Parts: sequence; structure tokens; C-alpha cells
Amino acid sequence: MKFKHFSAWAFVALASISTVNAQKKSYIETLSEPNQWVDSVFNKLSRRQKIAQMFFVRALTNSTTAYEDSIGNVIKKERIGGLVFFQGGPGRQVILTNKYQELARVPLLVTSDGEWGLGMRLDSTISYPYQMALGAVQNKELIYKMGLEVAKDYRRVGMHMNLAPDVDVNNNAKNPVINYRSFGENKYNVASSGAAYMKGMQDGGLMVSLKHFPGHGDTDVDSHFDLPQLNFTKARLDSLEIYPFRELIRQNASGIMIAHMNIPALDNTPHMPSTLSKPIVTGILKEELGFKGIIISDAMEMKGVVKYFKDGEADVMAVIAGNDILELSENSDRAIKLVRKAVRSGRISMERIDESVKKILMAKYWAGLNKKDSLDEHHVVADVNRPESLALRQELANAAMTLLKGREVLPQLDKEKRTVIISVGTPEVTVFQKELGAYYQNAVFYTLDKNANANQIAVVARELGGFDQVIIGIHDTRIRPGNGMVLSADLKMFLKDQSQKNACFAVFANPYNLSQWGGLENSKFLLVAYQKEDFMQKAAASVFKNEVNPSGRLPVTVNTFFKYGDGR
Repeated sequence: MKFKHFSAWAFVALASISTVNAQKKSYIETLSEPNQWVDSVFNKLSRRQKIAQMFFVRALTNSTTAYEDSIGNVIKKERIGGLVFFQGGPGRQVILTNKYQELARVPLLVTSDGEWGLGMRLDSTISYPYQMALGAVQNKELIYKMGLEVAKDYRRVGMHMNLAPDVDVNNNAKNPVINYRSFGENKYNVASSGAAYMKGMQDGGLMVSLKHFPGHGDTDVDSHFDLPQLNFTKARLDSLEIYPFRELIRQNASGIMIAHMNIPALDNTPHMPSTLSKPIVTGILKEELGFKGIIISDAMEMKGVVKYFKDGEADVMAVIAGNDILELSENSDRAIKLVRKAVRSGRISMERIDESVKKILMAKYWAGLNKKDSLDEHHVVADVNRPESLALRQELANAAMTLLKGREVLPQLDKEKRTVIISVGTPEVTVFQKELGAYYQNAVFYTLDKNANANQIAVVARELGGFDQVIIGIHDTRIRPGNGMVLSADLKMFLKDQSQKNACFAVFANPYNLSQWGGLENSKFLLVAYQKEDFMQKAAASVFKNEVNPSGRLPVTVNTFFKYGDGR
């Protein structure tokens, strides 16, 4: 297997990647051209209907029929611009999308959050590695290919925009909301990885939305529940947080999502979320950075934006600030009425509305919505679980494997020696164990749950003297692999003890968790595999079997022992 290595900031590497839709103009390029379809639709819209195009509401396929019908009524009566799909399944979503598009007089632009593909929201679909793991991948062409595959999946289920990638620079290890969703702490690596993913999706005919401008990586507050504050200078924000956005704007990013954060250095209005700030959205993003694409608010129902601006005032201010799409208003009908009232009073100009509506309609044209068509409702699950996509996911997992210690140990591992393979953090025998058990001919398995006590650990520890090789997998079984993985104090002592006795470790968890397991820095072999999924466990097992060369590099600094760029 060959591995290509790219420098963390070599954006030019992407120029050599062949593109699928090289002949198709970028969305940004089309904005400066006259368009008959856009003009004809625009000219038929009333003032109220123009405003409604700016609002996108939540859609689900795992809710009740009553909920599905209620969204249908919103589409018919309010004539909104688009949908944001959340939980459900791909087949059900195709059927419902056909139904909703039939109800819409102007075709709906359909979106969802797919930072790691359709699987972020939908069952029976592929989840690629989280962006933290992708930040370890040195071959950016693999991430580009992932973007192409994600675009195929989105288009197959009738979606036109992915609210991704996340290009926040996660330089705060305590970040509760970004963290593993980021490519890491290095702005150059975030930008180059984000550019590869973005370019793949856009070349595959999918709109994107970089998030969360001007950068949500250095906060310890979740904007879903409160308003984070960034107390940095404009110079610091411009050189660090904004850097990936600036670079990707230069590479024709089609959309950008605004974060809900209070940033006094950019707008000193008390309690002002960046989403509602004209100096930030219009002044910095549009005027200073020259961004001409679609500007999308983060969800307008989040506490970070409505805590201080209640009863629909946030929606009005978001329009004034310069947002084109208002995602998930608390009450879209109320919001549309309030924006109309603001237009009548002179608080908002129709030119401000018209600018956004034309961009939205051009996005619909770029996505092919000018041609009325329905989605094929057959074989949807098979179509979004293609063998080549699954193979690429495994290739990405293999490329993410980050060996922090012990490259010289690999050739010494012998499949004929007596080997004990222990899973820590779960009571179940793991894929990692099964994969290695089929390779090491004299292997025995043990499992220790995350709450294992000294007596349970002692039973396992007494047996270890009879083995030549000890391999320990540390497994975070949570759906979202953040910080604070829970292991009992006795288990932590066991790990420390085994690190001094030549055990080999594989960590299926967020690398930030290494900081709480004292002693692993002294282990002879330490492999970071980032997350619990089967494809990551298979990749780690392949490293132990000398089938995969671990070429990943740590995308974050954990402590003085494990720093950004470590690995290989």
C-alpha cells in the first residue's frame, strides 16, 4: 500500500487533483452572470414571498405523520425557501422530499448537517471518520474523494447543500461543542483538510457551508445552551480563527455559516451574537473578506442567539446583519411577518432582501432545481451504501492511524506467540479483539468495563504472566467521542501499571483523553485510533498485523508528551 504525504499547508496540492465537474462553473462564478430562470422566478414573487425564501425549517422522517403534514402545510402556506433534514432514513427521506417538492411553488433547497456524511443524521447510511481523525490524514486526496462520495449520497436523496465542513480551529481542549468535529488545532492543517473536503463536494455538484464563522474553536461554552464570548483581539482572530475561512473563500467556497458568539473586539454591543452583528456579517465577512456566496445563520432556535433577543427580534436582526438564509427560526410565520413589518417601517430595505433572494435562487439553479424532476424511490439504501464508498472509508481510517510510540516494536510482534488481548471500557468482546484473534494463533480475550473495580481487574492481572504479548484496546463507547471519557480509578492504575510492563496500547477515543491516563507516555507502543467505530478498529488491527503503515499525525496537542504533528 502506498501512502502520499502532503505538507500541512500545501493548498497547491489540491490543484493536481482531477475534478469530476471541471467544466461546471462554481456557484460563486455564476453569481456574476445574468440568469433568465432566476429573473423569471424572482419577478413573480411578492414582497412576502421573497422574504419567505430566506427561511429554512426542520424536516424529519422519524417523527409522526402529523409532524410531516405540518411541515407540508408550512411549505404550502408560508412558501419558505428550503428545508433542513434531521433524523430519519434515506428511503423515507426520498419519499418525503418528493412530496414536499410537489407542494412547493418554488423548488425547495434541501440541506442537512453532514460533517461525516449522511450518517451524521440518517440511519442506514455511511458515516465517514470524524474530522478530528481526518485531521490526522496526510493524504488530502483521500479527503477530496470523500467529498465526492458525500456529494453523490446527498444528491441521491435529494439534498443540494451540506452544512459542512467544520473549519473551526480547535485550539481549546475543553471545547464542548466543536472538539472532534474539527480537523484540529493547526490553522494550516484545518484549511488544507477543509479545502479538500469542500472541493470534493463542490466538484460533485453540492453546495457547502463552512462553519462556524468567525471561528468557534476556542470556547468552553456550547452555543446551543448559552452565548459564548471570545475575548480576543481582532488581530488574533484575523490571524488564527478567520484564517481557514479566508483561504477557502479564495477557493470559491459557496456558503458560510455564522456562529452564535459574542466577540467584543469585532462588535462591542452588549450580548450581541455574531449572527446578528452587521459589523461582523456584512462588515468583515462580506466587505473585508469579499465573500459573495450564501451566508447561513446557525440555528435561530439556539439559546446563544435568542437568549437576549426574544420574540422574533433575532430573526429581524439576522436579516439586517446580512444573513441570506435563516435556519430553524423559532417561528417562521412570525419571523416573516416581523421582517415584512421592518421593511414597511424602513428598518430593512427591499434591496437587502432582494440581494439574498437572488443568491438563494441562483443556488437552486446551480443545484439543478430549474428542471422539475422527482427522485427515484427505489433501491435508495443500496445506492448510498456503495462498495467503493465503504472501501474509501476503510482507506481513510487506515490513513488516520497515528503511532505515537513504538514503530520499532511492530516487527517484533509475533502471531505465534501467546498473546492476551484486553478491551478496556466495554464489557463486550470488540471487533479489534476479533480481528487480532484471527491473526494471533494463541490469543486469549479479556474485557474490563469502564467501571471495573480492583477485584475484577486483579482476576485479569493474575493471568497476564502466562503470556508473551499483551495488547490493550481502550474504548470510548459514547456516540460522540469528546473529552472526559470515564474510566474507574482502578482501571487507570491498571493502565499505568501495564504501560511499565511492555503492554501495547490502541486508543479508540479522542486523543485529548490521553491527558488523564498517566503513564501511557512511558509505554513501548501507543497507537491512536480516534473513535470506536468498527472501521477504525479494523484499521488499528491491520497496523498490529503489519498490513497498514500508520502514517497519521496527531492533529492536536494533548500535553507535553503528545504534541501536534507527532506520529510516524
